[in-house]
Amino acid sequence: MRDIPHDTGFVEVADRCWVARHAWFDVNVTVVGGDRGLLVVDTHASEQAAWTVLEQVRALGAGAVVAVVNTHEHFDHVLGNAAFTEGYDAVQLVAHETAAARMPAAVERVKGLYDDEPDDPHGSEVRASRVVVPDQTFSSARALDLGDRMVEVIHPGRGHTGGDAVVRVPDINVLLAGDLVEESAQRNGVPGFGADSFPMEWPGSLDLVIQLLDEESVVVPGHGLPVDKDFVQDQRGAIGMVAETIRDLASRGVPVADALDAPEWPYPKEELGQAVIRGYEHLPRSARSLPLL
Repeated sequence: MRDIPHDTGFVEVADRCWVARHAWFDVNVTVVGGDRGLLVVDTHASEQAAWTVLEQVRALGAGAVVAVVNTHEHFDHVLGNAAFTEGYDAVQLVAHETAAARMPAAVERVKGLYDDEPDDPHGSEVRASRVVVPDQTFSSARALDLGDRMVEVIHPGRGHTGGDAVVRVPDINVLLAGDLVEESAQRNGVPGFGADSFPMEWPGSLDLVIQLLDEESVVVPGHGLPVDKDFVQDQRGAIGMVAETIRDLASRGVPVADALDAPEWPYPKEELGQAVIRGYEHLPRSARSLPLL
């Protein structure tokens, strides 16, 4: 798969589909072109950063932005929305209904964390960024018409968050996966099991994503380099192992506080604290035994 250097602008990964990779969070912004205009998928982690992205979009000379999709509500994917709505006229802002509903609170929580880190070089620009919530929402799927190209926005289920969306461009066999898939070396390829994740449902959501892929598909993760179907299948297997390990431990009465001491995890234990807590919370009572004494 073609390398994409950090902070050097957009690289075309398929016909009129460009990806820009940024060192800050190793986050990706993708542009999809049609003869009616451009679709931007995710908008970076601050308004200030997004204005740089917007100038890189203009440098493509491929048209005006007519729509933005946020793949979920986390600040590193949405805080550039304001720049794009101000930089272009009549931009549609699209997200899953759950992501849109949770976006203000999710961003404010992170701004509070930056308040506690006064020396962080990005703190002031995150705190100064306005939250622009998408007003075009959907529950399961939505089509976007770019003229000579139709784009599908799909909610395959819950995983990284409750409002994950993937963007499929069928005519070029590209799928933009958001943080349902992560490749980033900054996290050693470990997906983000946060306090708003759904580790027990994530494998099933990826099963649906895999059904949209074939051996020639290009998959752009939320963070890191583009990958292929084999990578997504391998990551689905590892996430599935996390879920099954949680299920097994809970069924044997292992307390949640002791679960990370299990010998077999596919990812470093320090990355799985929230996965275990959330997994135990989401299991039905019938799947849990009384704690072992």
